[in-house]
Amino acid sequence: MSEVTALRVVVVDDHTVMRAGVVALLAGEDGIEIVGEAADGRAALDLVERHDPDVALVDLRMPVLDGVTTTTEIVARHPRTRVLILTTYDTDADIERGVEAGAIGYLLKDTTREQLVDAIRAAARGETVLAPRVAQKLVARLRRPVQEALTARETDVLGAVADGLTNAEIGRRLVISEATVKTHLLRLFAKLDVNDRTRAVVVAMERGLLRPP
Repeated sequence: MSEVTALRVVVVDDHTVMRAGVVALLAGEDGIEIVGEAADGRAALDLVERHDPDVALVDLRMPVLDGVTTTTEIVARHPRTRVLILTTYDTDADIERGVEAGAIGYLLKDTTREQLVDAIRAAARGETVLAPRVAQKLVARLRRPVQEALTARETDVLGAVADGLTNAEIGRRLVISEATVKTHLLRLFAKLDVNDRTRAVVVAMERGLLRPP
């Protein structure tokens, strides 16, 4: 009877304690071998190139190359390696960016050892793996009525709101009247299904329509 080959895994996280904790959790698990660790996305790509792992556990927010860019590069260069995002961030925008980059799964750092092990094995088989809270968010987003896209001018107005400008100041920045600013705000409030400026900025950032200042 042939011996079962262990799944080869790399762990990528810029937080040393967190990375060590994940490695410790998996170290004694039969059928899983940690073949490398990295603290940033560029080092992660070198690891994958060198070790050709079955699964890469990748944090989302990292220096040099972030998790989304790292995932995109791994998927493009090494399609055999499955990427599992393992992060503390669970906003709609973060989840969508990770999934769109090609990650086969999205886990949160409160995942138990058993869940993590099961997720790695499932990912290696090519199965999609989502933390329950992440799955709920994706389902809720799919059920949400399709929102009309913001126009370029509405995005400009919202960006100015995020910068803390008043309607009059926005008008001066964009060379439009204050009444026109108010009209744009009312329209984007309706599109985002919000009732105030602060909530509009928050929702737009969550949906990836507006970058944090």
